[in-house]
Order: sequence, then structure tokens, then C-alpha cells
Amino acid sequence: MSSPRYKIVFDGQLMPDTTLETVKENLTRLFKSTPARIDSLFSGPLVVLKRDLSDSQADQYLAALQKAGARVRKEVDQVASLSLVPTDEQLQQSTPTEQPPMNCPKCGHEQPRNSECTACGIIIEKYLARQAQLAEQRPSPTPAVSPYSPPQADVAEHLPEFGELKVFSISGRIGRLRYLGWSMGLMLLAMLAYAIAMGVMAFLPVLGGVLMLPIGITVFAVSVMIGVQRLHDIGWSGWLWLINFVPLIGFVFTLLMFLIPGTSGANRYGPPAPPNSRGVTVLAWGGLLLGIFAFIGILAAITVPAYQGYLEHAQ
Repeated sequence: MSSPRYKIVFDGQLMPDTTLETVKENLTRLFKSTPARIDSLFSGPLVVLKRDLSDSQADQYLAALQKAGARVRKEVDQVASLSLVPTDEQLQQSTPTEQPPMNCPKCGHEQPRNSECTACGIIIEKYLARQAQLAEQRPSPTPAVSPYSPPQADVAEHLPEFGELKVFSISGRIGRLRYLGWSMGLMLLAMLAYAIAMGVMAFLPVLGGVLMLPIGITVFAVSVMIGVQRLHDIGWSGWLWLINFVPLIGFVFTLLMFLIPGTSGANRYGPPAPPNSRGVTVLAWGGLLLGIFAFIGILAAITVPAYQGYLEHAQ
């Protein structure tokens, strides 16, 4: 006849001089379980903690659980079944093949391999499946961009290497040599237009007089336009051209417009003017020579009569 098998049962009663919190902590550590599962042992109904035990084994479990503070009892087990905690034999058999501990994929808690995390309570298999599903739906990550790196978008205005030449405009830029050449060309055209108007005036005085007015307005307007473009090349506002009307200061300002070089590269008024053509160079040098001769003529007209008067006075 086989020896009877026993089971350990528990109905939530505590040993004398013990507290509920202390017993729960001891059982959690003894069973290597979670506080939630230990709380279920104190819900009221009778709970079988261990089945299919021999008499000696049942006494060992009985002593350990009573020492932990749980008032358990030993009863004859008619039907052997699985238990809440493993037996010593099962522990000894599982020790050689015991797997290393695992870390929870969500909170990183280290624990023995289990389908549930004892720290955050997630079902590990469901959590991993959900993460894999989210990874498939998530768009491919864009590479991180440093806030100190230069912008990838082309936000600057594209400016050509050289600006477009427009004589009849107050926008754009022209250099010193082109300003001198254009001024010389304007003067020659003005002289030709005035000559024609004076020829017409010899035969038709009224018509010749009428022609003088638009010629003068046109020459003045074009001179203002090219003067503003020259100021833009220096980086100055075109309104400064009005300084030319100030006596004496206007003369000095006109000289500065011929002498001050323009800014290298583009400025707020646009890119620089294209290289000077041969015609511009010829007109500029012609205007320079004409200015030198005019200065010499004016100087001679002033000094020669003064010198002759000095000689006459000396005699």
C-alpha cells in the first residue's frame, strides 16, 4: 500500500504576533512571486499552496510557511496536482539547466525568465509584438541635424556675377570709368542735339526754341540716372545726388563720384557692372583729356591776363 500524499492549504489566517504586511513580504520572497498574486491568497477562499507531497515534505513546507507567518495546515491530498511553488526535487532538477535572468524590454527590470514583468506588470510577448507593429508603421527616421550646421535649403538670393546695364534707370551700378565714359557720351550727344536745335532755330525760331526744352530735360534726367547708379556702386543712396546742387560742396562731391572706387562684389544695390567695353574706355579717356585741356584753358584764361596786367603795372 502506497503512503498517503499530502497538500498544504491556507485560508488567510496569520500566526500569532505577526502582521499582515510582514507575512505578505515573507510569502512574496518565499514563493518568488508578485505582491498582486500574494494578495489573492488572502481573499478569503481556501487556497491549496502545495499538492502531492510526502509526509516529510509536507512537514518541511508546513514549518517554513508557519515560520513566514501564515497559519497553514496539512491535509491528505486525494488528487495530486500542480502547486504554487516548486518542490526541492524540482529545484534541484532545474538547477543544472536554469536559464540566465532576463531584463524587461520596457522598464529594464532584471528578473528570472517569465512571461510577465514583476516590476511593471506587462505581458512581455504582447509588448514585443506591439513594438514590432509600431516599428513597421513608423516612417523611416530622418538623420539628426545639428542646430549649428549650415542650412540645407538654399535660402540665399541667387545673384548673377554681373548686373545688367541700363542707361535709362535708377537701379543698378556702374563704375568710375563707365560713369566717366557715359557722361562724355551724354555730353557729345547733347552738343549734337543742341547744334541741330540751333540750326532749326536759324530758320524757324519758334520750333528751335521748343526743341531746346525737351533736350535739356532729357540730358538732365539721364545725368541723374547714371549719377544714381554711380552712387549705388559706391554703396551710397541715390538721394545723395542732390548734394550736387549745393555750391562748392557739390563740386567736391562730383569729384568724389569720379574718384571713389565701387564696392567689390555685390552690395545691397545688386552685383557689380560687367567689365568695361573698348568704347567706354575710349570715351572715358577722351573725357579725361578734355577735362584736362579745359582745366588748362580756364587756368590760362585766368593767369595770362593777370600776368599781362602785372607786366604793364611793373613798366
